[in-house]
Amino acid sequence: QVQLVESGGGLVQPGGSLRLSCAASGSIFSIRAMGWYRQAPGKERELVASISSSTNYGDSVKGRFTISRDNAKNTVYLQMNSLKPEDTAVYYCNAAVFLSSRDLYPTGYWGQGTQVTVSS
Repeated sequence: QVQLVESGGGLVQPGGSLRLSCAASGSIFSIRAMGWYRQAPGKERELVASISSSTNYGDSVKGRFTISRDNAKNTVYLQMNSLKPEDTAVYYCNAAVFLSSRDLYPTGYWGQGTQVTVSS
């Protein structure tokens, strides 16, 4: 019904920058919120940033990462600056989607994930 496709991951040196994108497509009436989560090996998935009517950031990325959204394109972006080795993880896009005007609550969807590796 709804697909989330992430792009922009890769290998970057410490202190470098990357920009992730996530485009939602399919049977979308509207999107309440979009966000990014990450999961490092052996660790639980954690919130990186989310955006709805406001933005929310995980403590470890505040001041370094910026989330933005293009509602017309159903796309969310994550600008990551001053990257550190501890930012290495698979980054997942998430969206809370209303499939029709009759929905009382949105349905959550996940992307397939994109690898971000910060290493010299």
